[in-house]
Amino acid sequence: MDPMVERAPAQTVKVKDLTPQSRRVNLLVKVMSVGEPKEIPSRFGGEPKKVAEACVGDETGTVLLSLWQEQIGSVSEGDVLSIENGYVSLVQGHMRLNIGKYGKMTKSDQEIKNVNTEVDLSATEYQQERRPFRPRFGGGYQSRGRYSGSRRR
Repeated sequence: MDPMVERAPAQTVKVKDLTPQSRRVNLLVKVMSVGEPKEIPSRFGGEPKKVAEACVGDETGTVLLSLWQEQIGSVSEGDVLSIENGYVSLVQGHMRLNIGKYGKMTKSDQEIKNVNTEVDLSATEYQQERRPFRPRFGGGYQSRGRYSGSRRR
């Protein structure tokens, strides 16, 4: 990456501050439970990917963390994790915290004594915004003046 290009630094947030639009967030969370791995077919063909969900939280609430491939066996119940440059995605309308290829997850020596399990951010269902359709190649009829959107008589 070009050192002259300055990117906004990741923000340190609490679980309750996460939204479906959260990007570039740092969190300190405790692992409450880790689910069984599932195989997900690849969108582009090829080998299926393995994913497991871990319930993680802090004193403000909990959220599901998606663990992919080699991340799966690396965390256990009770671990405190420092997540750097995480992001939120919606899976069937429910929030999932992700690390991604530009993020980092490390075990921390810090303690989180009380986790607020009353506030589960992943339980809320959000409307998934459909991306507007944009033709991949510019132009189309409108830019050439051939089609105005109504029939000519």
